[in-house]
Amino acid sequence: MTVSDMERALAFYTRVLTFQKVSDSEVAGRPYELLTGVFGARSRVVRLRVGDEQIELTEFLAPKGRAVPSDVRANDRVFQHIAIVVRDIGQAYRLLREHAVEAASSGPQRLPDWNPGAGGISAFYFRDPDRHFLEIISFPPGKGMPQWHDATERLFLGIDHTAIVVNDTNASLRFYKDTLGFQVVGESENYDVEQEHLNNVFGARLRITSLRVSRGPGVELLEYLAPRDGRAAPSDLHANDLAHWQTTVVTDHADGLLGLARDHRISLVSPDVIDTTELPFGFHAGTLTRDPDGHGLRIVAP
Repeated sequence: MTVSDMERALAFYTRVLTFQKVSDSEVAGRPYELLTGVFGARSRVVRLRVGDEQIELTEFLAPKGRAVPSDVRANDRVFQHIAIVVRDIGQAYRLLREHAVEAASSGPQRLPDWNPGAGGISAFYFRDPDRHFLEIISFPPGKGMPQWHDATERLFLGIDHTAIVVNDTNASLRFYKDTLGFQVVGESENYDVEQEHLNNVFGARLRITSLRVSRGPGVELLEYLAPRDGRAAPSDLHANDLAHWQTTVVTDHADGLLGLARDHRISLVSPDVIDTTELPFGFHAGTLTRDPDGHGLRIVAP
């Protein structure tokens, strides 16, 4: 995700959420401009780990982008978050409160038992210093990945998934499942007062579809069946804007991306698959794309 002040972001993610720094580098040059789609881009990029999962924070030193809109809502299609699994959601919530973290839910919510897919899951939305949405989540026995139930003293365990709001689940499945090869691993329809208070959206009724590949966090599609007043992502959203997120997807078939773009099955931000061997990212080629709702995907070849 793109941040405005790296030191402030690092203080939050490492001191409050106990992420650990993996790498810290400054990046510029023509391959980076093409990869990000930002002319004249110079960035500080910091990779952080929690459990076995990693995130990248990117501060564009030049050119600066726009702030997250002050009125963005959880049903707007620019919405994206990461779901951080916690051992004890009550303890995690108290820790966030002690650090005066901005809440985006009215409080931790336990989803009702009548819902076979989500019943017993507890979650809470909050925001980081740049007002990106984040979630803490805990799974009851029998739900979630097996590693979330390992005995541990750590409070923050790892990242289960990234969630994105979509306009049409079927259109998103044609992109993520049929084009990119993700597999559907779960589906549910969530509504009622707990879901409303979790998302802070009155009358929320969601079709939720969980997708995964062989390893790494999943992607969760959130389609609001009600209310249908969520706004489309800005058509001019750029990688240096703070509302920009990108999910990195690893493939052995990056050479086929241009063909998919010509068939209008994928939308390129980078003009081509970019040779990134000179960049400190650990992959030799990559390209920035957008899904049907404008969410960023960086597709890379190791």
